[in-house]
Amino acid sequence: MYNIRIGIAFCGTAFVPYFLHLQMATIPLTLGVVAAGLSDIDDRFTIRILNQLYTYIGFFIASSAIQFLFPYPVVFAISLLFACVAWILLGSLGRRYATISYGCLVVSVYSMLGVHLFEEWYLQPILLVIGAIWYGILSTISFLIAPVRPVQEKLAKSYASLGDFLFAKSNLFDVDMTVKSYRQSMIDLSLENGKLISLFNEMKTALLTRLKGDRGRKATRRSLQYYFVAQDIHERANSAHIDYQKLAKHFKHSDILFRFQRILTLQAKACQDLSRHILKNKAYQHNLRFTQAFDNLKLSLEHLSIDYPHHPIWTNALSSLYKNLKSIDAQLRNLESEFEDIKLDEQLKDDDLKGWVDIKSRIKQNLTPESVLFRHAIRLSIVLFTCYLFIQITDIKYGFWVLLTALFVSQPNFNATKRRLRLRILGTLIGIVVGFAILHFIPSVEGQLILLVISGILFFELRSQQYAQATAFITILALINFNLDGGLGYAAVFPRMLDTLIGCFFAWLGVTFIFPDWKFRRLPRNIKKTLQAQCDYLKEIASQYHLGKNNNLNYRVIRRAAHNSDAELASVISTLATEPDLDQSYKNLAFDFLCLSHTLLSYIAALGAHREKIQDPHTLKLLDTAVIDIQRALLYDETPNLSVQKLKAYLEQNDAFIVLQQLSLMLGILNQLCTLKQNLNYIDADETTFGSI
Repeated sequence: MYNIRIGIAFCGTAFVPYFLHLQMATIPLTLGVVAAGLSDIDDRFTIRILNQLYTYIGFFIASSAIQFLFPYPVVFAISLLFACVAWILLGSLGRRYATISYGCLVVSVYSMLGVHLFEEWYLQPILLVIGAIWYGILSTISFLIAPVRPVQEKLAKSYASLGDFLFAKSNLFDVDMTVKSYRQSMIDLSLENGKLISLFNEMKTALLTRLKGDRGRKATRRSLQYYFVAQDIHERANSAHIDYQKLAKHFKHSDILFRFQRILTLQAKACQDLSRHILKNKAYQHNLRFTQAFDNLKLSLEHLSIDYPHHPIWTNALSSLYKNLKSIDAQLRNLESEFEDIKLDEQLKDDDLKGWVDIKSRIKQNLTPESVLFRHAIRLSIVLFTCYLFIQITDIKYGFWVLLTALFVSQPNFNATKRRLRLRILGTLIGIVVGFAILHFIPSVEGQLILLVISGILFFELRSQQYAQATAFITILALINFNLDGGLGYAAVFPRMLDTLIGCFFAWLGVTFIFPDWKFRRLPRNIKKTLQAQCDYLKEIASQYHLGKNNNLNYRVIRRAAHNSDAELASVISTLATEPDLDQSYKNLAFDFLCLSHTLLSYIAALGAHREKIQDPHTLKLLDTAVIDIQRALLYDETPNLSVQKLKAYLEQNDAFIVLQQLSLMLGILNQLCTLKQNLNYIDADETTFGSI
């Protein structure tokens, strides 16, 4: 449906002006569709209409400002500098404002490209807005036909990513594991976890906006149920009941690890099958092979308890893991049959604006160099300002493509910008070669218009996943557009490539020298935030062992905060490899900390997956003592009062095995985790001191 919508939109902007002999209007109309497509926000009907109205007003103001200020280079340059900062900081108010403001920035640059097309100042702004309105009408019709389709697509992506996470988890049960392969498997698992958490956050936003205006729509409520099941599966899948390295070494010649790995692989495939069923709107059928796989695993566990009668810790830990996987299986098996009528206010936290006080607070929070958004706003505005000065000084042909390239390539962090630089250059080169061939072999206007439509569809289809290919198709679209503007397609081929290289160069300069990431990385701050969130998560779980299991909003928010901070830490540390002149030992320490931090989160998640009310006061006292010790050690570097040996001694004679086992695992890595944290803080402090000198 998305591709059909895009196809109809481009057909309208390409062929209606052609039949009306207004071919010059094709360029602003097409660019209006592109800008509107980039600014399209999934929301419920009333807010969608409001968003579109804001978008059209913003587009008209941005384009009109370009038309009025363009003849005055000095005023234009100063206005460009401040307008860019204002548009980007508007994004601090939330996702919808960030998307609309980005669209307005794109329209501003598009207007620079077409400022010479019409004598009357108002024609280009009006045509750009008409193109945007045309896309908005089609988008609204598409929404009315299938209002829950965007939610289903996000849900499908979430389950597909959950499958990738389970595949990564299964690698930890490799009997041929080495220290190096274990470290890499933990890094991969942490990065997959970050991707999954990001999709969960998008899914939550999509559900929240739908449920606010919901009138009992069953499909939306069903999606909410699927979302909660995915979160619970993730918590159980992220659990760790034992040290995987010791497990692989101890059971290297047993079938037990192969069977656990096989079930995790089957569950990963089941999640990906479920993803495809959601997209096709079909009922999910659970794989019958699970029954035999679990039966065989159970037999292996029974033999294990016979073979290792004096090692109850191993057998109990593996039995807990078996129960965890069995619970995941039950959730997947009963997903289609179990459905609860869930109250929205008790399950999802609303992050929307709450009034003028909230607006001022959010903007104020981002008016500091510590804010990623603020740094990006200043950096991008200076880059665009410099590009404009370069264009004015050199009078380069089609120079505003430099601005457009810099805008699209510049990202908030160094790693993402560097990646886009390569893909943009590669995609532009491919697009020029293919576009040149199209202009040569398909000289007819009708043929070129058809290819313009196809290029537009493929650009939108590929832009989020295959940036190089998407760039190639938008380059083809641009060349065809210029060819429609008096047959200038051939003349635009070389300038397009040159301007892309220049724009990429300025973007690289900006991200490298203007508020570079590594000057504001503050890894110790991210570490402290992560450990604090994990301690809060552990504390909430411990309280439920006192009061009983409860999946209320508070628990879900705290759990999500722990996973969000873990994902943020993984993102920060994963960018270290691309930072220039960073000591390799620092990188190694950071990745070691990431592995151990995610291991701690996995131990906590296992405790959360098995939480239930405990009656034994001695066990509860041990739990509370351990929680306080872990919190003081991680946050304040204090020595724990409780020892692993004391917990292990009590393990032999207590029914609450899982609680004490998980606590002993946490205490077992506590010293190493604290040492890594202190070393990273020490090195970072040295770098800060050196930088200030």
